[in-house]
Amino acid sequence: MVPTLVHVGRWGLPTHDVFTALGVFVAFLVFVWEARHRGRLDERLAIVAAGCLLGAGLGARAAFVWRYVSVAPAPTVQGFLVQGGKSVVGGLAGAYAGAVLAKRMIGYREKTGDLFAPAVASGMAVGRIGCFLTEAPGTPTTLPWGIRLNATQIASIPNCTRCVQGIAYHPSILYEIVFLLALAVALFWLRPRLSVPGELFTVFLLSYAIFRFGIEFVRGNPTMAFGLSGTQLFLVPSTVLLTAALYRGRRPARRASSAMREGSI
Repeated sequence: MVPTLVHVGRWGLPTHDVFTALGVFVAFLVFVWEARHRGRLDERLAIVAAGCLLGAGLGARAAFVWRYVSVAPAPTVQGFLVQGGKSVVGGLAGAYAGAVLAKRMIGYREKTGDLFAPAVASGMAVGRIGCFLTEAPGTPTTLPWGIRLNATQIASIPNCTRCVQGIAYHPSILYEIVFLLALAVALFWLRPRLSVPGELFTVFLLSYAIFRFGIEFVRGNPTMAFGLSGTQLFLVPSTVLLTAALYRGRRPARRASSAMREGSI
């Protein structure tokens, strides 16, 4: 049974989908505000945003193909569309790819990462509320803020085979919501302090990748190899690439700063 937030007549609106849509709307509002504040709001930027959104949707679903195929007794395309699930990490990768492809298609050469970073962080925080209300909690914990589920709640969570009534679990998704809200605030603070165009989005992706790798240890997701989950295995090379990209992007700024110091001596 899919948890529903509200009903319109005979139709129920799934809780997860409602908050996902609300998160997209919040991200859109923040993005438009950022673009207007910087005087960059035009139709080409709307195409880039559309490419980002389409890529996010495709990436979020595509990242779950391997998991669906590995657990489904008789995998089908229809079964995947209904039960395949979505991945935030896959959605981020797809959003990045979608924005890059859209920019290349229309010949848009300006950096857009600084506009997207606070918007995506804010939208993800809102969308994750739906995950917190409908998905399995993390691993068992003895910490005082652990959450306990009753029989009704356990029955409403799809495929929560490890959920046991009365046991306290890490509210791992709640940790992520708090982190994303704090990260959104930090990105707004960092925005005028970074000199490299587009660097803010790299900082956002790298910060989330490091956080998500750590929080996976209390998420309770199945491991694939070396005691790591599929998400963690994806994040290891991604973190290396993002760190390299951040370092590479800072080199021109460091060279310019060094030249200025040498010229002033």
